Amino acid sequence: MNVIEINGITKNYPAKKFSGDKIKALDNVSFNVGSGEIFGLLGPNGAGKTTLVKILLGITFSSAGKASIFDKPVADVNTKRKVGYLPENHQYPNYLTGEQVIDYFGRLSGLSKADLDKTTYKYLKIVGMDEWGTTKIKKYSKGMMQRLGLAQAMISNPDLIFLDEPTDGVDPIGRKEIRDVLLELKNQGKTIFLNSHLLSEIELICDRVAILNKGALIKEGSVEDITTTGNKYIFTTSDLTDEMMNKLLVEYKSTVHGRNEFSCSVNGIEDVNRIIDCLRASGILIHGVNREKNSLESMFINLIEQKN
Repeated sequence: MNVIEINGITKNYPAKKFSGDKIKALDNVSFNVGSGEIFGLLGPNGAGKTTLVKILLGITFSSAGKASIFDKPVADVNTKRKVGYLPENHQYPNYLTGEQVIDYFGRLSGLSKADLDKTTYKYLKIVGMDEWGTTKIKKYSKGMMQRLGLAQAMISNPDLIFLDEPTDGVDPIGRKEIRDVLLELKNQGKTIFLNSHLLSEIELICDRVAILNKGALIKEGSVEDITTTGNKYIFTTSDLTDEMMNKLLVEYKSTVHGRNEFSCSVNGIEDVNRIIDCLRASGILIHGVNREKNSLESMFINLIEQKN
């Protein structure tokens, strides 16, 4: 089941007042997000990511195309009850405490005081802010604001959560803790739509990604498929004999990186198994066999440079 369906979304903005010229922020974008996925939206600054999120949330409207959430138009008010949202660079009044912020947004979501009394501390604890609930916002660091924002996005127990740069300004330990929270939400069946510039974070946590550039969708698929470079495998082993190294070079056209590692391009998984059988027959232990990949960051940079 698709939680989000995006079909031909286009968004135009006027370039200058009364000129009739238009700037195309989004150009015929289409993709779907499945139930229970952590989905990453990537792209350089100005690619149209935030515009697309705002269209899905009903904050702004598309110039063409259609989008739906839970099989309902994005303008459907009842659908919004199932959605949580953490915007980028969010701000809260400095005179409020963390608990008061959660209480305020919980009431906006329709939660009763009794419900909030039960859940406010729970969500602050989940994001590691339970000891800061009675502290005023003006004393919060950027990372603490991000954690509070995540608690705010979760307070109504939504089925779909939009997160725009949720780990911005958070230290490495905090990012790990936030990743753990998102994975737990996924285990509960929640769908998470994640917009982030930290590609290493996206690679660690997302099931699928979409890449926008200059308003157009240029790549979409699973992280595994997008980062895989081809049919090249890296083997790590116990010490290779001179005879085996020569055989790998001559018969399998391998690139030997040392006594304990070599790489080889193959036509299919059958070739991989033949190499494994050859190593085992010679008494060589296999420590690992991995398909060669680019990092998501390297793939992203190469892809954007090709399109520009």
